[in-house]
Amino acid sequence: MAELHLAGDEAADELLAENPFALLTGMLLDQQIPMEVAFAGPAKLADRLGALDPKQVAEMNPEEFLDAFRQTPAVHRFPKSMAARVQDLARVIVEDYDGDASRIWTEGDPSGAEILARLKALPGYGDQKAKIFLALLGKQRGLQAPGWQEAAGDYGRDGVAMSIADVTGPESLIAVREYKQAQKAAKKK
Repeated sequence: MAELHLAGDEAADELLAENPFALLTGMLLDQQIPMEVAFAGPAKLADRLGALDPKQVAEMNPEEFLDAFRQTPAVHRFPKSMAARVQDLARVIVEDYDGDASRIWTEGDPSGAEILARLKALPGYGDQKAKIFLALLGKQRGLQAPGWQEAAGDYGRDGVAMSIADVTGPESLIAVREYKQAQKAAKKK
Protein backbone atom coordinates (compact mmCIF):
# COMPACT_ATOMS: atom_id res chain seq x y z
CA MET A 1 0.00 0.00 0.00
CA ALA A 2 1.24 3.48 -0.83
CA GLU A 3 2.69 5.80 1.77
CA LEU A 4 0.60 8.54 3.29
CA HIS A 5 1.75 12.09 4.03
CA LEU A 6 -1.15 13.42 6.09
CA ALA A 7 0.45 14.17 9.46
CA GLY A 8 3.80 15.43 8.22
CA ASP A 9 5.51 12.99 10.57
CA GLU A 10 6.96 9.74 9.27
CA ALA A 11 5.93 7.54 12.22
CA ALA A 12 2.43 9.03 12.40
CA ASP A 13 1.93 8.64 8.65
CA GLU A 14 3.18 5.05 8.78
CA LEU A 15 0.61 4.22 11.47
CA LEU A 16 -2.14 5.80 9.35
CA ALA A 17 -1.07 3.74 6.33
CA GLU A 18 -0.97 0.47 8.27
CA ASN A 19 -3.88 0.82 10.69
CA PRO A 20 -7.37 1.47 9.25
CA PHE A 21 -8.72 2.38 12.70
CA ALA A 22 -5.97 5.00 13.07
CA LEU A 23 -6.92 6.47 9.69
CA LEU A 24 -10.62 6.61 10.65
CA THR A 25 -9.65 8.19 13.97
CA GLY A 26 -7.50 10.83 12.29
CA MET A 27 -10.42 11.75 10.04
CA LEU A 28 -12.74 11.90 13.05
CA LEU A 29 -10.32 14.27 14.81
CA ASP A 30 -10.09 16.52 11.73
CA GLN A 31 -12.28 19.37 12.94
CA GLN A 32 -11.40 22.70 14.51
CA ILE A 33 -7.67 21.89 14.47
CA PRO A 34 -5.11 21.84 11.65
CA MET A 35 -5.38 18.76 9.41
CA GLU A 36 -1.87 17.52 10.14
CA VAL A 37 -2.45 17.83 13.91
CA ALA A 38 -5.63 15.77 13.61
CA PHE A 39 -3.89 13.03 11.65
CA ALA A 40 -0.97 13.00 14.11
CA GLY A 41 -3.45 12.30 16.93
CA PRO A 42 -3.67 8.52 16.41
CA ALA A 43 0.13 8.20 16.79
CA LYS A 44 0.01 10.16 20.05
CA LEU A 45 -2.66 7.77 21.31
CA ALA A 46 -0.74 4.71 20.13
CA ASP A 47 2.38 5.93 21.94
CA ARG A 48 0.45 6.58 25.14
CA LEU A 49 -1.60 3.37 25.04
CA GLY A 50 1.05 1.04 23.62
CA ALA A 51 -1.09 0.43 20.50
CA LEU A 52 -4.21 1.76 18.81
CA ASP A 53 -6.67 -1.08 18.63
CA PRO A 54 -10.45 -0.58 18.51
CA LYS A 55 -11.15 -3.32 21.06
CA GLN A 56 -8.61 -1.87 23.50
CA VAL A 57 -10.01 1.66 23.08
CA ALA A 58 -13.64 0.51 23.33
CA GLU A 59 -13.00 -1.35 26.57
CA MET A 60 -10.93 1.34 28.30
CA ASN A 61 -12.24 3.20 31.28
CA PRO A 62 -13.44 6.53 29.82
CA GLU A 63 -11.50 8.56 32.42
CA GLU A 64 -8.26 6.69 31.66
CA PHE A 65 -8.79 7.19 27.94
CA LEU A 66 -9.48 10.89 28.51
CA ASP A 67 -6.24 11.12 30.52
CA ALA A 68 -4.34 9.73 27.53
CA PHE A 69 -6.09 12.28 25.32
CA ARG A 70 -5.21 15.18 27.63
CA GLN A 71 -1.50 14.42 28.04
CA THR A 72 0.71 17.16 26.66
CA PRO A 73 0.61 17.70 23.79
CA ALA A 74 -3.13 17.07 23.81
CA VAL A 75 -4.57 14.94 21.02
CA HIS A 76 -7.28 17.55 20.32
CA ARG A 77 -8.19 21.01 21.58
CA PHE A 78 -11.50 19.56 22.85
CA PRO A 79 -10.21 16.45 24.62
CA LYS A 80 -13.34 15.46 26.55
CA SER A 81 -15.80 15.45 23.65
CA MET A 82 -13.32 14.03 21.13
CA ALA A 83 -12.14 11.26 23.46
CA ALA A 84 -15.77 10.20 23.89
CA ARG A 85 -16.29 10.24 20.11
CA VAL A 86 -13.19 8.12 19.51
CA GLN A 87 -14.38 5.60 22.09
CA ASP A 88 -17.84 5.57 20.47
CA LEU A 89 -16.18 4.98 17.09
CA ALA A 90 -14.12 2.13 18.53
CA ARG A 91 -17.24 0.52 20.01
CA VAL A 92 -19.03 0.61 16.65
CA ILE A 93 -15.99 -0.91 14.92
CA VAL A 94 -15.91 -3.71 17.51
CA GLU A 95 -19.66 -4.34 17.52
CA ASP A 96 -20.43 -3.98 13.81
CA TYR A 97 -17.14 -4.95 12.14
CA ASP A 98 -15.54 -7.39 14.63
CA GLY A 99 -12.82 -4.86 15.41
CA ASP A 100 -11.63 -4.59 11.79
CA ALA A 101 -12.21 -1.03 10.56
CA SER A 102 -11.26 -1.94 6.98
CA ARG A 103 -14.41 -4.07 6.76
CA ILE A 104 -16.35 -0.80 6.38
CA TRP A 105 -14.99 -0.53 2.84
CA THR A 106 -14.23 -4.19 2.06
CA GLU A 107 -17.00 -6.39 3.50
CA GLY A 108 -19.33 -7.73 0.83
CA ASP A 109 -17.59 -5.97 -2.07
CA PRO A 110 -19.56 -2.75 -1.50
CA SER A 111 -20.20 0.04 -3.98
CA GLY A 112 -19.05 3.58 -3.31
CA ALA A 113 -22.60 4.51 -2.25
CA GLU A 114 -22.70 1.61 0.23
CA ILE A 115 -19.34 2.61 1.72
CA LEU A 116 -20.53 6.20 2.02
CA ALA A 117 -23.65 5.03 3.88
CA ARG A 118 -21.52 2.91 6.24
CA LEU A 119 -19.19 5.86 6.91
CA LYS A 120 -22.11 8.21 7.57
CA ALA A 121 -23.44 5.73 10.15
CA LEU A 122 -20.25 6.09 12.21
CA PRO A 123 -20.20 8.36 15.27
CA GLY A 124 -18.85 11.79 14.34
CA TYR A 125 -19.07 11.20 10.59
CA GLY A 126 -21.50 13.48 8.81
CA ASP A 127 -22.02 13.70 5.08
CA GLN A 128 -18.99 15.88 4.31
CA LYS A 129 -16.54 13.95 6.51
CA ALA A 130 -17.78 10.65 5.04
CA LYS A 131 -17.33 11.93 1.47
CA ILE A 132 -13.83 13.20 2.22
CA PHE A 133 -12.84 9.89 3.81
CA LEU A 134 -14.27 7.97 0.86
CA ALA A 135 -12.22 10.20 -1.47
CA LEU A 136 -9.13 9.52 0.66
CA LEU A 137 -9.70 5.77 0.31
CA GLY A 138 -10.11 6.07 -3.46
CA LYS A 139 -7.30 8.51 -4.13
CA GLN A 140 -4.67 7.24 -1.71
CA ARG A 141 -5.59 3.77 -0.42
CA GLY A 142 -6.39 2.00 -3.67
CA LEU A 143 -10.13 1.62 -3.16
CA GLN A 144 -11.66 0.19 -6.35
CA ALA A 145 -15.33 0.19 -5.30
CA PRO A 146 -17.58 0.99 -8.25
CA GLY A 147 -18.99 4.50 -8.05
CA TRP A 148 -16.72 5.75 -5.27
CA GLN A 149 -15.89 8.98 -7.12
CA GLU A 150 -19.55 9.78 -7.69
CA ALA A 151 -20.40 8.96 -4.06
CA ALA A 152 -17.55 11.20 -2.85
CA GLY A 153 -18.95 14.10 -4.87
CA ASP A 154 -16.57 16.97 -5.60
CA TYR A 155 -14.02 15.45 -3.22
CA GLY A 156 -13.67 12.48 -5.56
CA ARG A 157 -12.69 14.59 -8.57
CA ASP A 158 -9.18 14.26 -9.95
CA GLY A 159 -6.86 17.26 -10.00
CA VAL A 160 -8.42 19.16 -7.10
CA ALA A 161 -6.90 20.39 -3.82
CA MET A 162 -10.00 20.50 -1.63
CA SER A 163 -9.43 18.22 1.36
CA ILE A 164 -7.10 15.88 3.20
CA ALA A 165 -7.86 13.34 0.45
CA ASP A 166 -5.70 15.49 -1.83
CA VAL A 167 -2.74 15.92 0.55
CA THR A 168 0.29 13.99 -0.66
CA GLY A 169 3.03 16.21 0.75
CA PRO A 170 3.87 19.73 1.92
CA GLU A 171 2.98 21.45 -1.37
CA SER A 172 -0.46 19.88 -1.63
CA LEU A 173 -1.09 20.61 2.06
CA ILE A 174 -0.49 24.30 1.31
CA ALA A 175 -2.78 24.12 -1.74
CA VAL A 176 -5.59 22.52 0.30
CA ARG A 177 -5.15 25.07 3.07
CA GLU A 178 -5.35 27.91 0.51
CA TYR A 179 -8.51 26.39 -0.97
CA LYS A 180 -10.14 26.17 2.47
CA GLN A 181 -9.19 29.76 3.30
CA ALA A 182 -10.67 30.95 0.00
CA GLN A 183 -13.90 29.05 0.78
CA LYS A 184 -14.13 30.66 4.22
CA ALA A 185 -13.51 34.11 2.75
CA ALA A 186 -16.19 33.56 0.11
CA LYS A 187 -18.73 32.59 2.79
CA LYS A 188 -18.04 35.79 4.72
CA LYS A 189 -18.96 37.98 1.74
